[in-house]
Amino acid sequence: MTIRTTTGRNPVTIPYRPFGRTGVQVSALALGTMNFGARGNPSHEDSIRVIHRALDAGINLVDTADVYAQGESEEIVGKALEGRRDDVFLATKFHGRMGEDVNRFGNSRRWIFRAVEDSLRRLRTDHIDLYQVHRPEEDTDFDETLGALTDLVRQGKVRYLGTSTFPPSRIVEGQWTAEARGRERVVSEQPPYSILARGVEAEVLPVAQRYGLAVIPWSPLAGGWLTGRYRSGGAQPESSRAARQPGRFDIDSTENAAKLEAVEALSVLAEQAGITLIELALGFVLAHPAVTAPIIGPARCPSWRTNSALPTPRCRRTSWTRSTRSCRRGRRCRYGTPGTCRPRCGTLRHGGARTADRHSGPGAGDGVSDGRRHRRRRPDRRHRRRPGRRHRRRSGSPAGDRGSSPRPWQKKGQRPRGCRRAGESPRPSGRRAASRGPAGSRARPPRPSAHPRRG
Repeated sequence: MTIRTTTGRNPVTIPYRPFGRTGVQVSALALGTMNFGARGNPSHEDSIRVIHRALDAGINLVDTADVYAQGESEEIVGKALEGRRDDVFLATKFHGRMGEDVNRFGNSRRWIFRAVEDSLRRLRTDHIDLYQVHRPEEDTDFDETLGALTDLVRQGKVRYLGTSTFPPSRIVEGQWTAEARGRERVVSEQPPYSILARGVEAEVLPVAQRYGLAVIPWSPLAGGWLTGRYRSGGAQPESSRAARQPGRFDIDSTENAAKLEAVEALSVLAEQAGITLIELALGFVLAHPAVTAPIIGPARCPSWRTNSALPTPRCRRTSWTRSTRSCRRGRRCRYGTPGTCRPRCGTLRHGGARTADRHSGPGAGDGVSDGRRHRRRRPDRRHRRRPGRRHRRRSGSPAGDRGSSPRPWQKKGQRPRGCRRAGESPRPSGRRAASRGPAGSRARPPRPSAHPRRG
């Protein structure tokens, strides 16, 4: 289902996708609010304007968290949704530390009941559509967390449950725990996913597909690297993220040289395809069959105008499958899979397990091919059993004839052409038979008649 709306000069077509198996329809892009408040844009008016522009464009999925700017982001979202709350699928999260007290964080029942009341007050609503566990916690039994969340669903304060940045083992554990102990089932997962961070293609996305989970990836633009602002030889762009984490976004650092190389190659590919780098990055994430809606988090309206155009790649299929060098970060994947963050080469084609594990070197299992062309095996009619003479079953007759029933154009008792009795050799014909001559070691006895004369 798609809705065509007009934002500014150009009309925008917003496609809608099913949110897992819940029956809810959400937009193909989700609005993230992490950059609202003191963390990004301190102006509430600008942030509210961004939310209203997103809603006018047709986006109905808004994601936030209590830990974003220590609750200030939720307050901004609550102000922006006044009078439009029923048209929005509102998602928030809990887990982060919200005070100096030792129990004001985590996934315990005590903190969950306190955190949901605070979020409802800041969001100015009586229910949350999607309540997500922001991070797993090893010290807390997941059944304890699911039990508290199940009580919130039965009280009407929460509609659906979700997780964020969970390893595949914990995702499966949540599904089994819910089935075995009668808890509410988790319906969504929010992993990090982009062209430069593809570790979730190995296990997280296949597990989500198997259990019918909605996937709403965060950081599809790799924290801003895929916006086109970071270019080799250019000036260092100013941003709040670069101010908080200078080492991660330093373009002169040797650790980020591979990222810059990948960004340059992707920029050339996007230019050849006639699209922007942002459209290429979002289109790549949206093209995966397990993804429901990637989360984009603009801090100001100028950024939103760039992201408002949905990715409609006008490039050919060969452009999407063209290989390019991938990011070689010298650390392990966040899910613990060895080598998933150091692929030997990269490709813009989604492969999953079919095209990812073609080599055993660095990068095996991360959904990145080794540069070779992998052809899909198409159904070929040659592999099917045809009812011809070569594939005809042997009949149960003592003589071992093939084809117990004659063809319509054959006489009664006549064998199909080319068939012979058991133990017989093929009879030569034409030039081959004439060249052998009547005598010699190759001479064969005359073939017995298939129809002996009656006496």
